[in-house]
Amino acid sequence: MKRLLTCLLATVCTLGISAQGIYDITVKDEAGRDVSLSEYRGKVLLIVNTATRCGFTPQYTELEALYEKYHDAGLEILDFPCNQFGQQAPGTIQEIHQFCTANYSIRFPQFDKIDVNGADESPLYTYLKAQQGFGGFDLDDPTGKMMDEMLRRQDAGYAEKSDIKWNFTKFLVTREGRVIRRYEPTDKVADIEADICVELNPVISTIMARRSIRKYLDRPVEHEKLEMVVRCGINAPSGMNRQPWIVRVVEDQQLIADVTEVYKRENAEQVSRDPGFKNMFRNAPNIICVCTPANGGDLDAGLLGENMMLAAQSLGLGTCCLGGPVRFLTTSADARFFLERLDIPEGYRLNYILAIGYPDEQPEARPRDASKVKYIQ
Repeated sequence: MKRLLTCLLATVCTLGISAQGIYDITVKDEAGRDVSLSEYRGKVLLIVNTATRCGFTPQYTELEALYEKYHDAGLEILDFPCNQFGQQAPGTIQEIHQFCTANYSIRFPQFDKIDVNGADESPLYTYLKAQQGFGGFDLDDPTGKMMDEMLRRQDAGYAEKSDIKWNFTKFLVTREGRVIRRYEPTDKVADIEADICVELNPVISTIMARRSIRKYLDRPVEHEKLEMVVRCGINAPSGMNRQPWIVRVVEDQQLIADVTEVYKRENAEQVSRDPGFKNMFRNAPNIICVCTPANGGDLDAGLLGENMMLAAQSLGLGTCCLGGPVRFLTTSADARFFLERLDIPEGYRLNYILAIGYPDEQPEARPRDASKVKYIQ
């Protein structure tokens, strides 16, 4: 247990180090004092450029409502007034702050005025725009359509640029410092609130952040982390607590290399089309093999696997559930030695393999079809 705790502490440190970008930036508060954004490490951030004489200025009411509702749970709203759009943020920062507190009773931090575009733009906004470019306005929304037409008259190619388009553009930043969403001023605050709720809940944010990883660093996973992942897996529910699964964690790099050589011989053409090919398990440095009885256990094995993939995500690891290697291993006579090393009990079969390792990519989420869900009320 001591080794597991040590591993988890090391993981937390690693995750913090890997997300330094935004926390290296310093901004000035309303009094002109330097503030390092590292002071907000561990908080969910909503960063917004504002103006006091804009048609969107009433959004201050909605922003303050979000702040009051979620601040105690870990939300911070960082307000950066900007006078670049229609000269709609005139006056000093002190005058702006007085206006906002008197008219909208804001309590969230308000910083000094900045530029968000151009030669004098704040390094913060240079970073934010590099992380999340412009995604477009909702043209089915009248205000979104109006904004698109107005900006297109000024610059026909405006949509191809990552520049901030107007006041009250917002960026959502995770507790680890990842910039994951950009919202245009016409986006509904209700949608922003839903995303904030996801990020404030560590279980839900882990679920929503998990992706299938197909590129891995050439770095084996520490034994202690593999132990923790598997421990979470075998704590999954199973029918009548039968726990029908058999789990085999392969840490032997030579075994993976040896069976990959067999795969390369039998699939030479396919391998030749992949210049980055290292091994037959999506180049993962480790794999977890899950076996089930020949007459069932698939549902229980699925619950086991999902637990392991989510645990891996929470530890800074990536996973991908593989079926192709299973078919190869169970049909290739020359690969039989690999199954023998797994020591699979009689009456069991190899069900699936989880590739696991440190990710070397950050794929975006693919669209989900919410229309397949119906609520029977």
